[in-house]
Amino acid sequence: MMACERHRVSQRRACRVLGQARTTQRYQKRIRPDEEPLRALITELAVAYGGYGIPRILQLMRERGVVINRKRLERIWREEGLKVPQKQKKRRRLWLNDGSCVRLRAQYKNHVWSYDFVEDATHDGRKLRMLVVIDEFTRECLAIVVERRLQSKHVLECLADLFRERGTPDFIRSDNGPEFTAAAVRKWLKDLGVGPLFIEPGSPWENGYVESFNGKFRAEFLNRELFDTLLEAKVLIERWRVEYNTFRPHSSLGYRPPAPEAWRAKSAAGVS
Repeated sequence: MMACERHRVSQRRACRVLGQARTTQRYQKRIRPDEEPLRALITELAVAYGGYGIPRILQLMRERGVVINRKRLERIWREEGLKVPQKQKKRRRLWLNDGSCVRLRAQYKNHVWSYDFVEDATHDGRKLRMLVVIDEFTRECLAIVVERRLQSKHVLECLADLFRERGTPDFIRSDNGPEFTAAAVRKWLKDLGVGPLFIEPGSPWENGYVESFNGKFRAEFLNRELFDTLLEAKVLIERWRVEYNTFRPHSSLGYRPPAPEAWRAKSAAGVS
């Protein structure tokens, strides 16, 4: 104790003057037997899932049968120098004069789908363009189409495959890009009874669900991967999409994945 050495007094007197309990001064940190394995597991998960914060890491550990409370996890997290991803600033929604919100909120599965484009590049600098489709109610990523260039015909092909597999949604939300507003796309959707929902120009928050997904997609995967070829990008992105749907804990779903493997097997068997 510095006070004892500097003023040449006993520990008892120094603690009395400073108002500190002697038991506090004499406390020796006790390391639990499971401390090192826990540190190793937390670090392993943080490295493997770099975009996950404490709540999702805690959920992953509990799913593995590891008993740990949040405070202990937070302590180890700080001591290991791990960082929680920075939260994005909250955005306001647009409201009409009558006080109603312009957003149509999804009420059930296949009620509202959203789609948007994401861009990246392979190692040689050539552009990659990705078409992302999600179900706003279940939060499931239904498809990620990866090509060098994407046009309205690619949108039609992707949606046609999804409609055959999952049925048609009531509405599809998108921005006003030419690939989404093309006459062929609008006519085809109208013939199928699918209502298009176009957001206002310069208002990405109106398409908030897919924008949120795109942010996670970039932070947790695209920013951490370097693609050499288009084929490699397609394989790795599809693998990540499946992991996102079946494994990644989603905060708005009570830290459960949008479509866990057990749910998929049950759905395939026709059990409600």
